[in-house]
Amino acid sequence: MAYDNRTVQRSGQVAAFEEGLRGFMQRVFVYMALGLGVTGIAAFFAATTPAIQAVLYAPGMIWVTILAPLAVVFFLSFRINSMSFSAAQTTFWFYAALMGLSITPVLMMYQVESVARIFFITASVFGTMALYGYTTKKDLTSLGSFMFMGLIGVVIASLVNLFLQSSMMTLVTSALSVIIFTGLTAYDVQKLKDIYYEADTPEATGKMAVMGALNLYLDFINLFMALLRLFGTRRD
Repeated sequence: MAYDNRTVQRSGQVAAFEEGLRGFMQRVFVYMALGLGVTGIAAFFAATTPAIQAVLYAPGMIWVTILAPLAVVFFLSFRINSMSFSAAQTTFWFYAALMGLSITPVLMMYQVESVARIFFITASVFGTMALYGYTTKKDLTSLGSFMFMGLIGVVIASLVNLFLQSSMMTLVTSALSVIIFTGLTAYDVQKLKDIYYEADTPEATGKMAVMGALNLYLDFINLFMALLRLFGTRRD
């Protein structure tokens, strides 16, 4: 079958785009995996170093561990366009390490085997939804909007529960978080395809890969923590 030059050119453009997209997505997931690795190392050192634990368990530190990572996320989100690629990377690694310190007090409440089991369950759910988000032809924009609205409600309820300390509210917000971050995983992966299409320079593509990794990292961590609260086995 013969193809005219325009058909060949279009086919070549599509093939080049698909190859570039695959490379971009691989880059995003590598950054995300490295971020999780940094978080795990930071949490390990915090859990095995009494001096760090003394700081984390000091009075009033709960607000620091909650607000410090949140501040870094907002900083990176609002400054990403004016930052260099290397600065964006450094900020992401710093955030991942800070998150490791932040979640250490929670992780230490559960048995090591339970934490490992929930981690692999999270990885399975996350991987399934990421694959769905990448391959589906369905537009997930409405799903993402709905999940984001639910996320705002969960965040507000969780902040209120810091004062109420209600076990029932913890259970409800954790269950909702599982649903929300499962849906957001698929939506965020699909959204990355649009982000790659809009990036016009290697520098912009690199910074968008960092932001994509941050979004997926947040989906993974929040899904993991929600599943841990629901199904984790606490220490005696």
